[in-house]
Amino acid sequence: MTKLKFTTALPGIMLAAAAVAGCSSSVSGAPAPEPNATASSNASPSSSNPFGSLNQCTLLDQILAGQGYSAAHPTVADPKRSCRADKSFSDGGTRLGLDVVISLQDGQKYTDDIANPQQARSGKITGRPFIEQRDPLGVPGGCQIGMAVGSNARALVIVSTGTDSDAACKTTEEVASSLEPKLPKN
Repeated sequence: MTKLKFTTALPGIMLAAAAVAGCSSSVSGAPAPEPNATASSNASPSSSNPFGSLNQCTLLDQILAGQGYSAAHPTVADPKRSCRADKSFSDGGTRLGLDVVISLQDGQKYTDDIANPQQARSGKITGRPFIEQRDPLGVPGGCQIGMAVGSNARALVIVSTGTDSDAACKTTEEVASSLEPKLPKN
């Protein structure tokens, strides 16, 4: 597994909301897609979408295989670009959960939507620039890494534990390190 290299101090996050970065309003408490939300990761290779025929659910299933997660499925908020898998476990009688989201977003830079730039961290994974945000919504237990994919696309890894930000960031870093070599080269 590739080690993440942090080059500057910056942490914050955008949990599932960051995966929805194409939303403009809410409907009954759920985000509504923005009219000009960008294309699906299932675009044809001839389109300008750098993700070509990559499928975020397939990628997530490959990365989490054998670790006890549910099968990856599209998120409610951004089903064309984001997939989610989860698992439940017990810790001393307390039932806990872990959610992992991968979102492949054409038309958005990895530097977009940084909730708290002073607390985010930037670095590189095998030479690919990224920004890690811890608890971007101000709620403990979440972490997000946005990686550059070309000049105008990003791959997001979002993890939520609901309580433990350190554990969320550790899992986010592991998933991002596994996802990076599967992404198009910058």
